[in-house]
Amino acid sequence: MSELPTCPKCESEYTYQDGALIICSMCAHEWNPDDVESGEKVYRDVNGNALVEGDMVTLIKDLKVRGTSKTVKVGTRVKIGRLVDEDHDIDCKIDGFGAMKLKTEFVKKSG
Repeated sequence: MSELPTCPKCESEYTYQDGALIICSMCAHEWNPDDVESGEKVYRDVNGNALVEGDMVTLIKDLKVRGTSKTVKVGTRVKIGRLVDEDHDIDCKIDGFGAMKLKTEFVKKSG
């Protein structure tokens, strides 16, 4: 059996493989070893599809807009303006709401 890599997040040696992903049993971080070797972060939607700047995504749940009583409805299509490595992964503009930051866990890639 081949040696599994240590976790890139917590450096734990207690990792195991589940399909194409490697999972850390200490911090529950999941990663694809092929993506880590390239050195560039890969952003994925809720279905595991890779996202790039300029992609169209669809919201999969209603999201309340912080500081207002407005809600961005499920099914709203958004064009990714920029992918950032912060608390929220996607910078975009939504018609009627303006500039927004979204997490990749609340979007799916549109055709």
